[in-house]
Amino acid sequence: MSGPATVAASFLDLLYDEEPRASFDEVVAEAGRAGAGPDELAELRRQYDVALRLRELIARQRAREAELSALYDTASDLTAIRDVDAILAAITRRARQLLNADMTYLSLNEDGDGASYMKVTDGALTQEFRTLRLPLGTGLLGLVAQSGAPYFTEDYQSDERFVHSEVIDDAVAGERIRAILGVPLVLDGRVIGTLLAVHRTVRPFPPSEVSLLTSFAAHAAVALENARLFAELDAAHRTMTEHATAVESAAVAHDRLTDLLLQGGGPDEVARVLSEVLDGAVAIHDPAGELVAGTAADDGWESAVAEAVASGRSVEADGSYVAVALAGTEHVATLVLHGRGAAMPRAERRTLERGALVTALVLLFARTVAQTEERLGGELLHDLLDGAAPDLLLRERARRQDVVLDPPLSVAVATADGVERHAAVRAAARIAGGLRGLAGEHRGAVVLLVPGEDALGVGERLRDAVQALGGVGTVGVARAGDELAPAYAEARRCLDSLVTLGRRGDVSDPAGLGLTRLLLGENGPEELGEYVEATLGPVVAYDQQRGTSLVETLEAWFATGGRVKDTGERLHVHPNTVVQRLDRVGELLGAGWRDPAHGLDLQLALRVHRLRRTTADG
Repeated sequence: MSGPATVAASFLDLLYDEEPRASFDEVVAEAGRAGAGPDELAELRRQYDVALRLRELIARQRAREAELSALYDTASDLTAIRDVDAILAAITRRARQLLNADMTYLSLNEDGDGASYMKVTDGALTQEFRTLRLPLGTGLLGLVAQSGAPYFTEDYQSDERFVHSEVIDDAVAGERIRAILGVPLVLDGRVIGTLLAVHRTVRPFPPSEVSLLTSFAAHAAVALENARLFAELDAAHRTMTEHATAVESAAVAHDRLTDLLLQGGGPDEVARVLSEVLDGAVAIHDPAGELVAGTAADDGWESAVAEAVASGRSVEADGSYVAVALAGTEHVATLVLHGRGAAMPRAERRTLERGALVTALVLLFARTVAQTEERLGGELLHDLLDGAAPDLLLRERARRQDVVLDPPLSVAVATADGVERHAAVRAAARIAGGLRGLAGEHRGAVVLLVPGEDALGVGERLRDAVQALGGVGTVGVARAGDELAPAYAEARRCLDSLVTLGRRGDVSDPAGLGLTRLLLGENGPEELGEYVEATLGPVVAYDQQRGTSLVETLEAWFATGGRVKDTGERLHVHPNTVVQRLDRVGELLGAGWRDPAHGLDLQLALRVHRLRRTTADG
């Protein structure tokens, strides 16, 4: 029989070799068969008990080591996940694997709401359970979420320690849940949620499982917070990237718009640059809504103009963006960005607003240039029309303004009824600019001087330009040689004749006036006054002495072809009044005044009388 030391070494060998318990029992049985005495068997059994306790301790340590290793690996895996939803799903899945549970689920507390909301489950059978809302303090989950301490129950439905709710109990019954272990998710001393593992059978939860799930929950809370912080960091990085991109785009837009200003670009160039930078189509409209440059947008943007003017900022309008170009308080243009297909960030809206500012500068600069050219051109035109010969100095001034003074030249003098005169002058200046001529206001009329001998064509263009403004243009024209003043005077007389004859809206040169040209000429017949006096004198004198309207009645009677009724309507008097006036004319001129031959003389005398009177009044 071997001694106690030998037996102890045998038990150690069995422990080292991880032999099953039957091998330990065999050592005791072998000693009994060998005839060991009572004291020796008692010592053997004591060593046997110690060996089994060591064996159980080693087994528990190895199990704990395996759990901790699994816990460490799981925690390491969780920290690598950066998406919040993915981390929630991973926590419940790994917890279920660690505890070999039938189901695991996780809820998060809502600040200020007094409840914990089910966020994710693993192994759930019903949809109702996945969407539970549990008031703090209600049920096992609500108690853990409120207290921040772990709780477990072997059979939830029969456990009276918890505040039961019909809704929660029905959901638990629907999942056939019996045993539940819940531990808190704690972050910086604050309970942010609850992690639970359940079994669908009645069973206890040993301290090792409670400790394991508690440790896992601690790692899970950190991993969840890390994921949230990573999400915020990613969002911040995206924001910074978008901001950097926007700043770079704004810088490019600023440089291109600055270059455009320095190079003297116009609205067309502004629209093109903004379209390219902002990835859309840009239209520039004048304050009246007429398209100035770019691609026209669909209707609907007009309603946002007033708000954009009031705020000084861009305004969204049915998928388009409206910005206004302001010069102080003056609205000079409207910019409309359309066709993007996506919302426009604030930085890009600022670029559109800067484009509106550049548009205002471009238009103001163009206006200043036009006003300067108009002033200089007007001064040169005044000098030429007042009789200055085109000497070297005047020709140099003309060259600087890109004006041609070499004959043949055409002069047009116009009235513009129904429109402001400065608007008509600008219309004439646009014609002059395209023909290398001059335009301006001279002695109350619009004057246009351009190279070429098609004076009537020039006059018709001027008349049409006034008509396009909503007015009526009457134009007298003449051709000029080396001296402009005589041609201007002749064109002016043509205009006065057209106005006198009531030919509003007509264009004529001296040849188009026929006999009227001779009657109005400076060298007309000396006996014209005597002719009028001899033919019409008594009627004129009667009107002057008594303030009557016999001359006007005669003009109306001839104009209506001798029809008394039509004459009365033209004069707004009764036909009997017309008859009475005509009888008075007969008394003054004699009975034969109605004869055709005498009638022609009377009509000519009436026309000369009116022309002479109008010329004298002018």
